[in-house]
Amino acid sequence: MKQEFLLGNGAIALGLLEAGCQIMTSYPGTPSSEILPEVVRFSKAASLNTSIEWSVNEKVAFDNAFAAAISGKRAACCMKMVGLNVAADSFMSSAYIGNIGGLVIISCDDPGPHSSQTEQDSRLMARLAKVPVLDPGSPEEAREMIKFAFDLSEEFQVPVLVRPAIRICHARQNIKYGVLENNLTQADFKREPTRWASTPKFRFVQHKALNEKHLKISERFNSLSPFNMHTLEKGKSYPFGIVTAGVPSSVVQDMFEEYKRAEIPVLKLGAPYPFPEKLADEFMDACDKVLVIEETDTVIEYMLRDKHKTLGRLTGHVPMEGELVPEKIEGILNKALLDCKLSALSDFDCGQQAFELVGGLSLPIRKPTLCPGCPHRASFYSIRKALPKAIFPSDIGCYTLGSNLGVVDTVLDMGAGITMASGFWNAYIQDGIKKSIVATMGDSTFFHSGTTGLINAVYNNSRFILVILDNHITAMTGMQPSITQSDRVDGSKGNAIALETIVKGCGVDYIKVVDPFDTKNMIQTVKDAAQYVDDPDGGIAVIISRHPCVIGFRDLAIPEKIKVYISDECNDCGFCLTRFECPALYRDKETEKTRINEVLCVECGVCLQICPQDAIKRV
Repeated sequence: MKQEFLLGNGAIALGLLEAGCQIMTSYPGTPSSEILPEVVRFSKAASLNTSIEWSVNEKVAFDNAFAAAISGKRAACCMKMVGLNVAADSFMSSAYIGNIGGLVIISCDDPGPHSSQTEQDSRLMARLAKVPVLDPGSPEEAREMIKFAFDLSEEFQVPVLVRPAIRICHARQNIKYGVLENNLTQADFKREPTRWASTPKFRFVQHKALNEKHLKISERFNSLSPFNMHTLEKGKSYPFGIVTAGVPSSVVQDMFEEYKRAEIPVLKLGAPYPFPEKLADEFMDACDKVLVIEETDTVIEYMLRDKHKTLGRLTGHVPMEGELVPEKIEGILNKALLDCKLSALSDFDCGQQAFELVGGLSLPIRKPTLCPGCPHRASFYSIRKALPKAIFPSDIGCYTLGSNLGVVDTVLDMGAGITMASGFWNAYIQDGIKKSIVATMGDSTFFHSGTTGLINAVYNNSRFILVILDNHITAMTGMQPSITQSDRVDGSKGNAIALETIVKGCGVDYIKVVDPFDTKNMIQTVKDAAQYVDDPDGGIAVIISRHPCVIGFRDLAIPEKIKVYISDECNDCGFCLTRFECPALYRDKETEKTRINEVLCVECGVCLQICPQDAIKRV
């Protein structure tokens, strides 16, 4: 046996390979990003022949895995919860059609949210699709659930969703494991058009069959198991009980052990859907009141039939938003127990005193910012310098932080930088106004979901500038390779795709490539693009702002170190701090001048080009 102190995502990756997963696909997104690289690591260490890919988006990842599963192989795809939105069309349909080999979807939720647009609950999406759900409460349980999910998927020929939340993905636990072996199942797709290419009439039949599968799976989930369990004593009644799942279930267990409250029964639902009605009814019948603690929405709470007994979000006992961190859960338990005329767990103030103490320290607020030397900063500076009164729709990625530089007005979802630009153009041109619009989007996001929006905009004669921020990598989610480069996640070579080729293929004639570190040239390029957009014979203008990520490609990004200093000509105008916003620049309160933090400075030299007083000098 081997032993490792694994990240939760590493435990999930291990579980996939232990279960014989042969095909693994994903698109990176926090908190799911580490799963696929850990699959690569374990697979290489054990010399497995697992097929592993970063797909161009989540739907592509899902479809690749689904095809493998209906060929008889065990396949999985992973994503974050908003990525499941992108794959939703395929996800919904696959439940009706079913699979042959096991098909496991891992959708990692982000209550908080820490790095997402929403706090949506993947269990609700699974319920909408009628796909069984497993909700782990620890990294080890997540690993165990993967094997169970594959077995369940193959037995009932239905996809199964595992939804670890961020505290599972990014927790660590000591994991023991044995030898990993190849799954030698051969692909054997059997033609069956009435199933795999079914028309609406056959989909009705498949829906009926899916409902019958659900009844059988629900019976399975009704049985006490490692994933669904309670602590009731037979024949005993209780004034108060807890129904919980996922991360909160582990917190509740720890608290009851710490405060020695074994008299309070707990129903843990690690397999909450199809809902185990009989198990839930048995627990509800034994308790006068039941508090539901789940993340992040009211899935279990809605399913419980006796609303008069149920406390939770709908009664105001559990917050409707935000992560249920331990101190918050302790406060929830204390309030519910006191409302039921029972003794509280503790006199803990839910950290209120600590928050008040920290609040009284007047600590500086540091908002997220682009890295020192990030090429996006230079791009945003030049865009605003060229067209300060434009509308700036943007997108999901590192460059969302361009809002600090006043060059990001909207962020809806991946791909919306282009579609929002098109929408703004339509709204203004209807009033006879030609409004300057500059959309920004990263290279990975453009391939993920930008092409269709750009094609639509070209076809419908929209007019705006699109700046594609090409830093050669998918940076925000962990430095995954971009398809503009030839390196694949497993080290093998892929066929690099040139942005210029795809943009041209979308129908765009005006394409310029610039290095954003040359701010003078980029400012002029943006101005030239604006003239083209305004010309009656013009159209959409695309600028590819190309410079390697300073973290992913340090030597390429800064081939020549340029050391700078602030001269006495600095008049404390603050332009460099507000309009360029490099974290290596700061205001010295004693001298009332801008200074350079040499620890943070990467010596890119771009700041030499932006000071209106020419006070930043080369050493």
